Amino acid sequence: MDDSILTSIKKLLGIDKSYDAFDKDVIFHINTVLSELIQIGVGPKNGYCISSEEERWSDYLGEDNSGQQMVISYIYLKVKLLFDPPASSVAVQAIKDQISEIEWRLSVTNTDK
Repeated sequence: MDDSILTSIKKLLGIDKSYDAFDKDVIFHINTVLSELIQIGVGPKNGYCISSEEERWSDYLGEDNSGQQMVISYIYLKVKLLFDPPASSVAVQAIKDQISEIEWRLSVTNTDK
């Protein structure tokens, strides 16, 4: 779990790790989603933001990596809709449906703890 949050999300968005022209935009959207995750009980209770590629998933999730893949998928899908939404309304709806499913699963997982 030592992967950079920013680098991971950039890779999923199809942005090369070394290409930094959109880093500020992607960081802004990642931080928005991290704030949303707090409301469903994921991540540090006092909040969390990133400012560069230095922040790691282990910094955000700590030792509890049980929902790591769902969290990564959730952040990616939300950032995708904010940063680079698909042109097709069907594709947008499919992503929204996936987001809703992951949100529900994350909230259920966090109420069980």
